[in-house]
Amino acid sequence: MSLVFAGACSHAPGITGRAHRADPAVRDRFYANLDRMRLALEAARPDALVVIAAEHFANFFMNNMPSLCVGMGESYEGPIEDEEWLRIERGRIPGAPDLSQRLITEMMHEVDLAYAQEWKFDHGIMVPLHFLTPQYTLPIIPVNINCQGPPLIPLERCWAFGRALRQACDRAPERIAVIATGGISHWPATPDSGKINEPWDRAFLDKFLNNRRAELLAYTDEATYREAGQGGLEIRTFIALAGCTEGSRGELWFYAPIPIFAVGCTVAVIDIAPLAGGRAAAA
Repeated sequence: MSLVFAGACSHAPGITGRAHRADPAVRDRFYANLDRMRLALEAARPDALVVIAAEHFANFFMNNMPSLCVGMGESYEGPIEDEEWLRIERGRIPGAPDLSQRLITEMMHEVDLAYAQEWKFDHGIMVPLHFLTPQYTLPIIPVNINCQGPPLIPLERCWAFGRALRQACDRAPERIAVIATGGISHWPATPDSGKINEPWDRAFLDKFLNNRRAELLAYTDEATYREAGQGGLEIRTFIALAGCTEGSRGELWFYAPIPIFAVGCTVAVIDIAPLAGGRAAAA
C-alpha cells in the first residue's frame, strides 16, 4: 500500500500571524496536536506529501481558474504573503516532479486535471508545512481545489478526485502521505471575521471522520455559505480526502473555535483501510 498517512488540519493565517493574541491554553493544545501530527507523519516515512488545499487568488484568478490543479514543479517558493504578517520566513520547498507527473497521468483516466510547474504557496499550504515539515525537507505535491470563484466544482467530483488520487498512489512504488487543509466554518475578510459555527463544524467533522459519503455529498453551497460562511466552501478539500480514504475512519485529535485565528481549528488523522475496487468500481 503506497498511501501511508492521511490527515486534515486548518490553515488560517492567524494560526501563525496572530499566535500571540490567542488564549495560550487553547493555542498550545492546538500546537501540541499539530506537533503530534508531525511525529506521526515522520513515523510513516513518506517519500512525498500531497497537500490538498484551497488557495486564495494568489496564483489563480478569474482569468484562469481551474477546478483542480496539481503541482508538478521541481520546487516551490512560499509564502507569497508578507513574511512579517504571516510570521513565516520565505523559503524554497522541494517538489516531486517525476512522481507528480505519474500521479497526474494515472488520475487523468478518471478526472480532468490542470497542472502547474510554477506555484508560489500562500498560507493555505505554508501554515500546515510550517508545523508538519518545518525544515522543508519532505518533497511536496500541491493540489488546489477552487473554493473561491464560482462556479465551483461539485462535491461529488471532489470525492471522485480523491478516489482517483488514492488509486494513483496505490499504483506508485513510493510511500505517499496526503493531508487536506481548509476551514471549516469561517468568514474571512468580512465584518463577520472571527465568527465560528461550532455545532456546524462538529456535525461536519462527524460525517467526515466516519466517511459517510452520502451525507458529505448532500451539502449544498447555498446552505454551507449561509451556515459556515464563504470559507466553509473549503469543505471540498476534506471531501477529497474522504474520497481518497474511502471506507476508512478517522480520529479527531483536536477541535476548538479560536476566534482570533478566525476559524475552528482542527487536527484529525485517518486510519487507512484498503480501497475497494478499481477503475471500474469508481466509474
